[in-house]
Amino acid sequence: MGDWHGPQGPFDIPDIPDYVPRRLKPWLFIFFVLIVQFSGGVYLAAATDMVGTTALMQEDILMAGYASLTGMSINFAVMFRLKFRFSNRIGLLACGAVLIAATFICANTTSVPLLVATCFVAGWFRIWATFVCNSTIQLWLTPVRDMAIFFCYVYLVVDGVIQLSGIATIYTAFFSQWEYMHWIMGGLLALMMIMVLILVKPVKGPMQIPLLGIDWIGALLWSIFMLCFTFICVYGNFYDWWDAAEIRGAALLGIACLAINLWRASFLHHPYISIPALTNRNVVRASAVYLVFFTLMATEHVFEHSYAATILGFDETNLIDLNWYVLAGIAAGALFTYLTFATRKWRYKTMTAIGFALAALYLAWFYFMIDYGVEKEMLFLPLFTRGFASVVISIVFLTSIVQSGLHFFVFPQALTVNGFTGAVMGATLGPALVGEFLRHTMASNAALISARFTDVGSGAADPSRLGQFYGLAQRHALIVSMKEIYGWLLMVALLSLIIILTSYGPIRPAAIFPKWKTIRKIFRRETRRKILTEA
Repeated sequence: MGDWHGPQGPFDIPDIPDYVPRRLKPWLFIFFVLIVQFSGGVYLAAATDMVGTTALMQEDILMAGYASLTGMSINFAVMFRLKFRFSNRIGLLACGAVLIAATFICANTTSVPLLVATCFVAGWFRIWATFVCNSTIQLWLTPVRDMAIFFCYVYLVVDGVIQLSGIATIYTAFFSQWEYMHWIMGGLLALMMIMVLILVKPVKGPMQIPLLGIDWIGALLWSIFMLCFTFICVYGNFYDWWDAAEIRGAALLGIACLAINLWRASFLHHPYISIPALTNRNVVRASAVYLVFFTLMATEHVFEHSYAATILGFDETNLIDLNWYVLAGIAAGALFTYLTFATRKWRYKTMTAIGFALAALYLAWFYFMIDYGVEKEMLFLPLFTRGFASVVISIVFLTSIVQSGLHFFVFPQALTVNGFTGAVMGATLGPALVGEFLRHTMASNAALISARFTDVGSGAADPSRLGQFYGLAQRHALIVSMKEIYGWLLMVALLSLIIILTSYGPIRPAAIFPKWKTIRKIFRRETRRKILTEA
């Protein structure tokens, strides 16, 4: 066990000169992580302002935002190779330069392909910089390399910054213009690069592992598949789903890329994502849980904004203030998971049951309480619960991937699958399904409610008054439709909770990360084997 975890000396970061106090060194990298996480392309919170000032549609901006998540996900399979190929200084400088360029391109372009491609590249470099920083301070966070503890920190930062970036973007747009957020982040990234040049030395490992034998063709095909999947979910309603040639073409291209990747994985020695990574029990289980859980949480993207803006009459600043409630839930959820799952080793089953119970509570609140007269403060409980539940499920099942028993050379591939199903599919598939359900339910309820006005003659009625009647009918139909869908989702959540509670799950977290020296040996051995095989 000495090769995997053991007593460590006083934590230090050799990349930073000794004139910087040792206690401040980890906080410097946390500062870098926060800057990187705030950057990375478009800001979805500013989608309304971007639509109003550019020729872009809401779907274009969503596609760009999710392309950034796709770029982040696809990088997981090679991030350890990048770690052992480049020093922290080179990695942070390269990522900072790319993110600055991406930030200004996204602020000034109206070309959808360029915007999507830029965000994809930005996501790739964003997760590289994040991994550089987090891997550097991992032993400071958990000297025994317990990944359950480490992931509590990771999701607190990542999910917390998502909420904070939305708040910062809206208030920047409120006091000036939405483009200023990009200028601010460009300045912060430049500041990070200056600090790296001054404070981070080019420390190299004992052996830099070359980027040989990486299946870049597989990476390209997996990226196209993920982007096609995202395109279908984002633009499906706009193009009327399978009636449009664009959706059918994206589906065919995505299926073809997936089939080619699976075929290549059957005979390549080191495919970008291997069959063991795709079929591992923990990976499949985590993907299934993500799809169910984030579909239940999809009302966040489909309902909450429409309800608060259309029914409750909130403006942009009041809407974004709701992010503080979610942020409080994320912080409480990360702390709770740290105290119970990471420290006291509560079972996976127990934590999953807690997550789905909180999801049911979130859905039940809206099902019973949704109305015209809900006060802003009353939304604290459901939004707090949603943030709490999401971070619990994310930490627990990412930890299960570490504990999956996969060879460490295959483990990063499983992280790519986990990132795609948890981040990309979780953010796109659920909202697409719930949004389509809402469209049909809304049409049915609107027709039933509007039928009450058919006895008003067109000649005898005031056209403006008749328009008001139908406006009220549409608003009431929206309330009724949302309540109906919340009810259906609540039943699915309760059924899922019953299945979890009745299943047998004695496993507790024991996800211990190996030493970086051990990981380096694994990748060095595999690289040498590749060189000999190709020779």
